[in-house]
Amino acid sequence: MSATITLDLSDQSDELARLATAIRELAEGEDWPADLAFQINLCLDELTTNVVKYAHADDGSRKIRITLASDPDLITIEMMDNGPPFDPLHDAPQPDLEASLEERRIGGLGIHFVRTLMDEVRYRREQDRNHLTMIKRRSA
Repeated sequence: MSATITLDLSDQSDELARLATAIRELAEGEDWPADLAFQINLCLDELTTNVVKYAHADDGSRKIRITLASDPDLITIEMMDNGPPFDPLHDAPQPDLEASLEERRIGGLGIHFVRTLMDEVRYRREQDRNHLTMIKRRSA
């Protein structure tokens, strides 16, 4: 089977529920294993939350477009936003995974999850938009 969905989200946190529903419906339609659906949802939730929290414009003009393409071998995710230039692969601080829970900064694990759970992650800035492409192979 093969399917593609595209979501245009505003920069409001209530859009996360709509994103989760779309991922769940695609996962069910494409017969993804539960752990794969969880990983895709976790990564997109973290990334979308980052755009909402840190690239937020006072006028609500930040737009997020997410395209998920599922085929038998892999899932390709393209996430675009019109926020300020930000390459999460190079600009986000690395979390201190060795520190105790009491010593760790709050946050900072989202990009770590993306790097760990996705098989490929690429960033580019094009036409005043951040583009993050993620690929997850369906078989180990």
